[in-house]
Amino acid sequence: MANNANVQAVLSALDIFTRAPEKAALDQANTWLQDFQHSSEAWTTCNFLLLSPEAPPAAKLFAAQTFRAKVTYDLAEMSNNDLLRLRDTLLTALETYHAGPRTILVQLCLAISALALQLPAWEDPVQTMIDSFGRNPAAVPALLQFLTILPEEVTSNTKIPITDDEYKERSAKLLTMNAPKVTELLAMYLQAPGATFAVQAQVFNALSSWLAAGEIPALTLLNSPLLAYAFQALSSDELFDSAVTAVCDLIHETQEVEDNMPVIEVIVPHVIALRPKLAEFKDDPERIRGLARVFAEAGEAYRSLLLHHPETFFPIVEAIGECSAYPDLDIVPITFNFWMRLAQSIGKKSSVSPLFLDAYRALMDVIIRHLHFPADISSLTGQEAENFRSFRHVMGDTLKDCCYVLGTDKCLDATYEMITNGLSRGANISWQEIEAPLFAMRSMGAEVDPNDDKAVPKIMDLIPSLPHHPRVRYAALLIISRYTEWINKHPDYIPYQLQYISAGFEDGDQEVNAAAGQALKYLCQDCRRVRRPPPPGATQLSRSGSQHLVEFLPQLHSFLATMGSKLVQDDKVQVYEAIAYVISAMPMEQAAQSLRTFSLDILERVHTLASRTTPATKDELVSIANDLENLDVMLGVIQSFGEHLPASCQNTHQEAWVVFEPFIVKYGSEYPICERTTRVLRLGLNFFGSAVLPIVPSVLARMSASFETTGFSSYLWMSGKLIGQFGNEEDPTVRTAFQGVYERSSNKLVAILQDKSPQMIPDILEDYLQMLLQMVEFTPDVFFPSPAFAVAFRVATAALTLVHSDIVFAALDLLRTILTHDCLAPSAQPPPPKFPIYAAAIQPVVEREGAELTSYLLSGLVGDFPEESIPMVVTIFRVLGAIWPSQLMTWLPPIVQALPSASVPDAVKTTFVADIGSAVQSSKYDEVKYAIRALHRASRKARERRRAGPLDG
Repeated sequence: MANNANVQAVLSALDIFTRAPEKAALDQANTWLQDFQHSSEAWTTCNFLLLSPEAPPAAKLFAAQTFRAKVTYDLAEMSNNDLLRLRDTLLTALETYHAGPRTILVQLCLAISALALQLPAWEDPVQTMIDSFGRNPAAVPALLQFLTILPEEVTSNTKIPITDDEYKERSAKLLTMNAPKVTELLAMYLQAPGATFAVQAQVFNALSSWLAAGEIPALTLLNSPLLAYAFQALSSDELFDSAVTAVCDLIHETQEVEDNMPVIEVIVPHVIALRPKLAEFKDDPERIRGLARVFAEAGEAYRSLLLHHPETFFPIVEAIGECSAYPDLDIVPITFNFWMRLAQSIGKKSSVSPLFLDAYRALMDVIIRHLHFPADISSLTGQEAENFRSFRHVMGDTLKDCCYVLGTDKCLDATYEMITNGLSRGANISWQEIEAPLFAMRSMGAEVDPNDDKAVPKIMDLIPSLPHHPRVRYAALLIISRYTEWINKHPDYIPYQLQYISAGFEDGDQEVNAAAGQALKYLCQDCRRVRRPPPPGATQLSRSGSQHLVEFLPQLHSFLATMGSKLVQDDKVQVYEAIAYVISAMPMEQAAQSLRTFSLDILERVHTLASRTTPATKDELVSIANDLENLDVMLGVIQSFGEHLPASCQNTHQEAWVVFEPFIVKYGSEYPICERTTRVLRLGLNFFGSAVLPIVPSVLARMSASFETTGFSSYLWMSGKLIGQFGNEEDPTVRTAFQGVYERSSNKLVAILQDKSPQMIPDILEDYLQMLLQMVEFTPDVFFPSPAFAVAFRVATAALTLVHSDIVFAALDLLRTILTHDCLAPSAQPPPPKFPIYAAAIQPVVEREGAELTSYLLSGLVGDFPEESIPMVVTIFRVLGAIWPSQLMTWLPPIVQALPSASVPDAVKTTFVADIGSAVQSSKYDEVKYAIRALHRASRKARERRRAGPLDG
């Protein structure tokens, strides 16, 4: 008997969802309903609500959803007799709701299906359902709904807790043994006198479900009326959608053609007979979409038959070609997978019928026609234009399939002729007629042979004569960027391409500027040779396109001086990246001088701004940040000249630091300047390597002071990189600098945490932890004895409360490294001299902070810790149990008891504490792993259940 208080509580919680209250009230009601679903009282309460005529519709739906959830997760609470009573309860409820609402009917069928899978005592659930609902015409829809859901639930609901062996045995009884019976039943209902369209549609849906589950072999339908009826139903407006799905599933089940030839011989004539309907329904996109699905499914399934017997099967290819040519671009992609897979099959054959070559030639023409922008491009909304641009790239992949079948040179020649034929018409041609084949050429570029000397030269010769329309120039520039490997093999074209690219930068259209930047970058990247000398005895690389580009460096330098201020930053970055690729291909001394030339331009502007007495304007700061980004990009490409710096680089790092330090002092509190400056410093220190050691203490001191002043995490990030790079240096000045940045940054972080919670400063915590990880590895003599160590441990512990995987990993990694340090391990050998100092620092901190650490570890374990972090948690608990056993067993019980019961059932809590206690007492620390993993599994199961939500359908 349902408790009235529980019924009223559920109704009150559900009522909140009807009144659009504040989010907090919704969240509270949602949480309460989730918790209620977990309870044992939910069974009787929901049964009462489901069968009560007075209950509101929302309460009835919630009751049905609860039954489904509890059948999935909570059957362990019941005995076999209770389970059989539950089955009868659900069948009674289904009888009550056999006419709907459909939402409740679906939830009940899901619950019954999940129960059938878990209840071996229920001998034949399918026969029970047929007996209960199959003889009453009014209840047949409920039976068909169950038959549709059962295969889906059995094959896809991975949350049901049964073993693989149990699943195999039970699914065979539920599905495989019942497939013949279900096939006959569906045929009977389909032909039954007075069968409505709704019932017939349900029959097709059920048939699809059993076919998709692989439970009805296609051959068994050879003599069944279901096959013929499915194709006949494609002529029915009411049955079309469900029949399309059934036919597609049927064809899919016959893809093992040798095993299914008898039924394929029946299916194919039906499929071919559908082709005239493409013309009949040309103005009905939904009909064409369904027919395209059928033709494409048949084409993919019978691909080998198409190639071996084109005289019989080629009409299917022609029908797919008509679907590809349909003007609705939402339908066209249905055919793309067929064309791709057919092209792959053709590529494996020594010869192929001319019919297929003609089909791909026609397909290429069709795709290029689809690539045309509309005559009035402004007719597209912003999202429509973006969708069309994205889809063009998908169509470009199909053009590659055409290249694979026809040969890239022939496809390029065909697109070249489209353009030249259009240009011959003079002013009568639209820009779209030029741009579309240019886009096609760009898409085909990935298939181009860099040694081609027939098709590509004609295209390259054509580019300078193209109309100056922005869309045409944009497309042509992107062809250059795609064909740079070919240009590298044909360096005589480089001057002309650079001239065309340079003109692109002068165009008033920003997209053209961006394309010019991309073309220049790839031209410089691909048209270069490796700078470093070959190994002894190796052949010297021949003169290549890179040599030609080196000759253009002065021109590029002048170009930046005159045009640089007119370029938007994204385009300027591409130019600097391109220049860096050219420099990286030069002989070392020449490369160093060129890098110095371009870098000094930027450093002079930094120095000028830092030296000025008047404050910089906002625009000036943006401009200098862009300059630093450009330098960053160049250093990122060039990376390093190796250990032996060229003469022109010997003192550059000191000169640069003399410029950067006052600049940081003056403008380092501007966040964009901080970000850009630290990135450039990082790459610069990598570039110069050990040569920068004399300035490292000064750089560290500046990073410390800047973090104290600003609280910007990038200064911590930079400090961590310096420690990682130079942590092994024994220079006392450098090690004193390490200690300074450690202690000053820790003190600053303590001050920040007085005003802000850890959740408010994730970037600072992450960079601080990464710095500490470098310290514990490279400078333990600085890390452990310092007063800052206690702060570092507390911060790492607090970081475990953040829902941020990278931070949690860093914190766990640091804590694990501290707790597993060799200084804490007993040793028969005399320990290194500093180990007792390290251990003396660690012991009191752990004893003081251990309870909080344990609490945060367990909260994260049953909460938001990433799955991959569990081994680190296990290691930390093993160490705590081994070194601090009595403290751990004192901390553990109240902490575990405080974990939310919704995340960890009380029985699991009790077992966990007992298992950890047993492992610690017996010194079997490996068993800690099993206890931790069991707790995590239980919480994950509860979390997955809650994630679904109480009101999900």
